[in-house]
Amino acid sequence: MTEPRALDGRREAPSANLLLLSNSVGADGYIAHALDAIRTWWALGEAPGEAVFVPFAGVVRDWDAYAELVAGALERLGIPLRPLHRAADMQALLAGATHVVVGGGNTFHLLYELRRRGLLAPLADRVRQGHCSYLGWSAGANLACPTIRTTNDMPVVDPGGFDALAAVPFQINPHFTQVHPSGHRGETRLQRLQEFCALNPDVPVWALPEGTGLHVGAQGMRVLGGPVFLLAGDGDLRQVPEGPVAATVAARR
Repeated sequence: MTEPRALDGRREAPSANLLLLSNSVGADGYIAHALDAIRTWWALGEAPGEAVFVPFAGVVRDWDAYAELVAGALERLGIPLRPLHRAADMQALLAGATHVVVGGGNTFHLLYELRRRGLLAPLADRVRQGHCSYLGWSAGANLACPTIRTTNDMPVVDPGGFDALAAVPFQINPHFTQVHPSGHRGETRLQRLQEFCALNPDVPVWALPEGTGLHVGAQGMRVLGGPVFLLAGDGDLRQVPEGPVAATVAARR
């Protein structure tokens, strides 16, 4: 995956720094395909010290084991990881966080845990104000959107509403595929997303195949890891190549 490019290392004011990935598991190991992009994301953040890891998307996955897995992967980049669930005061930890990493799993469970612990609004404020860099994959990428309504996950728990961080003005569908297995009679992923667009014509949806992602920063948005797809308005599927995203494309309705 190509790393997001910084034009200048200086920052006069906080600015957005979000890395939103489709997936974590790849042929070369856990988040190995995204290490270059993560390295730059880390360097672009405000005064990097440690990254706070949010494991709440894990349902059958033990949160301690999940944190250890992610810590081992990020250790290769020299990024220290602090699990949010182990903190005595989670709100205080988030209030001072410069980097937050949100892992994948079940998006409904992730949102449920954040909301019931009183962490959703503080995290949203910190990320939206540019005081905290944000890295999320799969469910973690969904969480950055206005709502979680384009997740692929089963609603295993009622999250108390679909509103999420609204750190970006669009929706994401991770793990996007156009594969239609022989004999499958249900709707395709594309048809499901077109249903969303029909009811929400003013909300763009970025569909991210495996190995791809988006970086949103002060210099705009970049597609990472290969072409992705954009749906909006009439639900037509438009391929967007790797590299900088033109403002007219990013704002498409």
